[in-house]
Amino acid sequence: MDDAAHPRTGWTFLTNHARVLAAIARNPAIRVRDIAGRCLLTERAVQKIIADLESDGYLSHTRAGRTNVYAIPTDTPLRHPADAGPTVAALLSLFDVDNAARADQDGTR
Repeated sequence: MDDAAHPRTGWTFLTNHARVLAAIARNPAIRVRDIAGRCLLTERAVQKIIADLESDGYLSHTRAGRTNVYAIPTDTPLRHPADAGPTVAALLSLFDVDNAARADQDGTR
């Protein structure tokens, strides 16, 4: 798609937090640098978003050598009161994360 045909207007349908969460759901061992590249954010912005998500219980991580491996509790309800009911799993389903993760693991993507 040509960027000139679709100029930015200052808002998007998805937040950067949702984009980062989806990138992690696709690859729980993804590096901050790779998340930044995929989401078109700075590494510092990604680090801040990960800290936000961890502090509010939407994400946790463990160390595996030099790598962080993230875990997402998908049964966690979305944060905004108007979104009461849907869970993180419902949000991630919009990104087709399950199929994308399988394709990445199978090498079909």
